[in-house]
Amino acid sequence: MELSDANLQTLTEYLKKTLDPDPAIRRPAEKFLESVEGSQNYPLLLLTLLEKSQENVIKVCASVTFKNYIKRNWRIVGILVEDEPNKICESDRIAIKANIVPLMLSSPEQIQKQLSDAISIIGREDFPQKWPDLLTEMVNRFQSGDFHVINGVLRTAHSLFKRYRHEFKSNELWTEIKLVLDAFALPLTNLFKATIELCSTHANDASALKVLFSSLILIAKLFYSLNFQDLPEFFEDNMETWMTNFHSLLTLDNKLLQTDDEEEAGLLELLKSQICDNAALYAQKYDEEFQPYLPRFVTAIWNLLVTTGQEVKYDLLVSNAIQFLASVCERPHYKHLFEDQNTLTSICEKVIVPNMEFRAADEEAFEDNSEEYIRRDLEGSDIDTRRRAACDLVRGLCKFFEGPVTGIFSGYVNSMLQEYAKNPTVNWKHKDAAIYLVTSLASKAQTQKHGITQANELVNLTEFFVNHIQPDLKSASVNEFPVLKADGIKYIMIFRNQVPKEQLLVSIPLLINHLQAESVVVHTYAAHALERLFTMRGANNTTLITAAEMAPFVEVLLTNLFKALTLPGSSENEYIMKAIMRSFSLLQESIIPYIPSVITQLTQKLLAVSKNPSKPHFNHYMFESICLSIRITCKANPDALGSFEEALFMVFTEILQNDVQEFIPYVFQVMSLLLEMHKNEIPSSYMALFPHLLQPVLWERTGNIPPLVRLLQAYLERGANTIASAAADKIPGLLGVFQKLIASKANDHQGFYLLNSIIEHMPPESLDQYRKQIFILLFQRLQNSKTTKFIKSFLVFINLYCVKYGALALQEVFDSIQPKMFGMVLEKIIIPEIQKVSGQVEKKICAVGITKILTECPPMMDTEYTKLWTPLLQALIGLFELPEDDTIPDEEHFIDIEDTPGYQTAFSQLAFAGKKEHDPVGQMVNNPRIHLAQSLHKLSTACPGRVPSMLSTSLNAEALQYLQGYLQAASVTLL
Repeated sequence: MELSDANLQTLTEYLKKTLDPDPAIRRPAEKFLESVEGSQNYPLLLLTLLEKSQENVIKVCASVTFKNYIKRNWRIVGILVEDEPNKICESDRIAIKANIVPLMLSSPEQIQKQLSDAISIIGREDFPQKWPDLLTEMVNRFQSGDFHVINGVLRTAHSLFKRYRHEFKSNELWTEIKLVLDAFALPLTNLFKATIELCSTHANDASALKVLFSSLILIAKLFYSLNFQDLPEFFEDNMETWMTNFHSLLTLDNKLLQTDDEEEAGLLELLKSQICDNAALYAQKYDEEFQPYLPRFVTAIWNLLVTTGQEVKYDLLVSNAIQFLASVCERPHYKHLFEDQNTLTSICEKVIVPNMEFRAADEEAFEDNSEEYIRRDLEGSDIDTRRRAACDLVRGLCKFFEGPVTGIFSGYVNSMLQEYAKNPTVNWKHKDAAIYLVTSLASKAQTQKHGITQANELVNLTEFFVNHIQPDLKSASVNEFPVLKADGIKYIMIFRNQVPKEQLLVSIPLLINHLQAESVVVHTYAAHALERLFTMRGANNTTLITAAEMAPFVEVLLTNLFKALTLPGSSENEYIMKAIMRSFSLLQESIIPYIPSVITQLTQKLLAVSKNPSKPHFNHYMFESICLSIRITCKANPDALGSFEEALFMVFTEILQNDVQEFIPYVFQVMSLLLEMHKNEIPSSYMALFPHLLQPVLWERTGNIPPLVRLLQAYLERGANTIASAAADKIPGLLGVFQKLIASKANDHQGFYLLNSIIEHMPPESLDQYRKQIFILLFQRLQNSKTTKFIKSFLVFINLYCVKYGALALQEVFDSIQPKMFGMVLEKIIIPEIQKVSGQVEKKICAVGITKILTECPPMMDTEYTKLWTPLLQALIGLFELPEDDTIPDEEHFIDIEDTPGYQTAFSQLAFAGKKEHDPVGQMVNNPRIHLAQSLHKLSTACPGRVPSMLSTSLNAEALQYLQGYLQAASVTLL
């Protein structure tokens, strides 16, 4: 694409169309941009647009498109042979790096943010080696005095350096951080001091303060990133400057920076929150060096907590301040700060209890924004909520002061419950806080999978459950006091390992009943609690709750679960769908009587959500539930297969025709499951689809490859003869798919799965004309890029070929490509590499194949190949007896990480569509060692004297000893 006005105009029009709400206009425009993004100058055209366009909406759209383009394509994936070209040419890369920093700094803030993200994506790959002048270019801008520019630099530095917070330690990382510190730490410190001075100069200028405080927040964040891995010498030497200023900022209160907004945190709150984080980092990691400053920070933060209001805008600040106290009170040498009973009482009274209260804002979220509430409360994304921080502080204090803290809180819990009992309708929030307190006191260690794994011995959980939790769940109305119902259900969920099983069994009908609650939070928690209870393990690793114990509740459970999906706000509720999946899995054949109604409801739901799939987890569990229905029903009644196909195929056809990318990999997996269950020939409905599965466009998407390969394997297993007789013209298409897959280092194993099925199942004569070409393709790939994974797959394939067609046929096909090729393959590939093969079935195939080469291939006995006979036998005994060679050359370690462009649907394996492992030599050979002994015996009968003399001259003693053992086990001798 030329850098011309005409192209800028075209691009502008297409970008406009991508904003159109009408899919008929939007989708073709997105497809067009996708098709041109590999062209030279495309990114430069976007940057030109965002600089020169007169329309702001186009500038913003170009900046977002550019950022996403960089995100998808900047990283060069060095792992593919030919199917993933580098979409950004070198000249474009150089031009982008030369222009992007000045362009970012001169852009308005909205666009600056997008370009800043793009720089950090490029920096992640290219900095420092391929972009050495990035830092100097940024640091030089600090001198400009223009805070719009300075903030642009700080924002970019923050997105570039924040990965230091979660990277694993390595020499490269330390080298990079050292380079950054050498160039950046001093200018950053000088900027920090200068900005603080400017704050006091402009103390009465609100607009100037806003800009300056934005800088201070970014500076504080950079401080955190640069200090995270280790305490840099520079910051240790300048700790006085940083900590004194941080401390004075914590205690600063400027009326001009206070906001009226009750929800949104202002600059002052954000800065103080970050300083609390920085102080907590030093207190936890560098406590010795930080000790002189710690007491004044504890005092400042304590005062902050006692004087800050309950408004939502202070939540982050309060939770970070509490987290600071929590991290300090856990350290043994700060224990003395908290030992005094009055201090503990005062922390409990002034910090913990007030921050456990259920506020109006929480109530609002519970009712109107239930999805966010659930995510915060159940999935632990409430890291920055006051309640979570208060809960962590309780746990921290219990580490050294469990007795006194439990004592103080028991009094609070009792008085809160008494308040509630006086007037439940008015005082229900007291009980909510009491339950929360008990939960945080009792739980010492928790995992998502098992709930609480360690509990406080001083709290009687079962007694509290029976007296205070069960009565709420037993009350007549499921809609009364929804918050307390949710608390009660969550209590069961969290303490499921501590509450005795009989109490859990009492709870199950109560939970099923609450699936009908109007409150989204209550019926979601009920579904989630049931799902968690159904996964609990009892003795012998069976489920704790059995299908027999659930028998009385099956109908009401299934009815209420599906009814819950019709409640407002829950039509795509992933927790309910997961509970449906888990119920099927637990109840097994007890669900069969309800399947007709269940499958109708599932297919209707599938049809509805396929119009606009938006909840990936929900969709995944829905397909899992469909697979379970099929498996459970068809296991008991194989004839039911047809009715499932009837119910599902109409929806599947629609999904495939409308190209619903998110669902296609799932559809292929369900179809494989159905097809694998057919005992006889393939039904015509499947054969009609077969040609469509070979269309190249389907294979372009990486997410489709594993399920499509499996589906084609199912076609080959069930209908190879039909394909050979009725669709022989499709064999080249089938081999074309194999050829495409084999060219990719990431997908070559899938190509071999397909090829192995073709070899195993297709009638030999249908492949005659293609056979030699298949081997030539494999040799070309071996020459171009030989990887361990490819060699392992190649070894399994040639041995399977040998098992299927005989050793002579294998030798002939090799030698027809090039004379003496068979010997080269034995010498250079099979003998040295066979030890790398992994997997029981794979090893068995190789053992049977090599046995055939040794004992059923005349050229091995009387040509120049004979010298390879003993080394090959030695290699086979090694495969039986030596440990597997799992070494991988250094440069191959990252091959399996498939790096696909961001917008491609990833493949999600359905657990309940799983495929049974297939053993192609299972019927023929049970024990490959005995099979080797018997085959050698047969060979020695045909040519007496030859085998023992070959063995005695060159097989090593240890291998010979193993072989004697095989011969004894098979009760045969060599003549």
